[in-house]
Amino acid sequence: MPNSARRTDLREDPDADLGGAVSHLRAGGVIAYPTETVYGFGAPCTRQGIRAVQEIKRRGPERPLIVLVPSMARVDRLAWTDEARELAEIFWPGALTLVLADPDGIFFPGVRSVAGSVAVRVSSQPIVSRLLERLGVPLTSTSLNVPGERPARSGAEAADVIERLGRNEVWLMDGGTLPESASSTIIDCTGAMPTVLREGSVPVGRLGCVIPEIHADHL
Repeated sequence: MPNSARRTDLREDPDADLGGAVSHLRAGGVIAYPTETVYGFGAPCTRQGIRAVQEIKRRGPERPLIVLVPSMARVDRLAWTDEARELAEIFWPGALTLVLADPDGIFFPGVRSVAGSVAVRVSSQPIVSRLLERLGVPLTSTSLNVPGERPARSGAEAADVIERLGRNEVWLMDGGTLPESASSTIIDCTGAMPTVLREGSVPVGRLGCVIPEIHADHL
């Protein structure tokens, strides 16, 4: 289990001080934290933070990390289509990830794909909102799991994964056990019409009620 000095227990006190975890992030560290779906590894969206998470996940730039932001306004320089805005206004905060073009290159490689797009989400998890407010920059998100296994859904499972990966330097934000849930739904909004890349917690049927022309033929 991770060193207790690198752990914040939010199970009995959801409003516990986040100062230690935020200082850890600002110093270049990685955290394990609950989202609205599963536990994830996260770090600031800096070159150093992105590399740190990639190293833990053994993940190259061809598989970009998701970016969590506090609001649409934080990523207003991305290329928002009318459909993307409508989806965000209805489903954010929540488990819907939107892939948007980043023509100005405001995000670093590792979260910005080789095609020039970024996957962003506003999380409905209060812990994430508090972290983003204290940190002041977007946070990366990728599932917390041993390769080939399902993502952790509790603090105990997250601690086990951290130990098995030999990454006891990771700071664990223990929010207890999360409700059973699919991962976030991912929608590519870089084309003429949105395309469902992954159906998750937000069903395609609900998306179709908002954008009838949404493409989901490959699912």
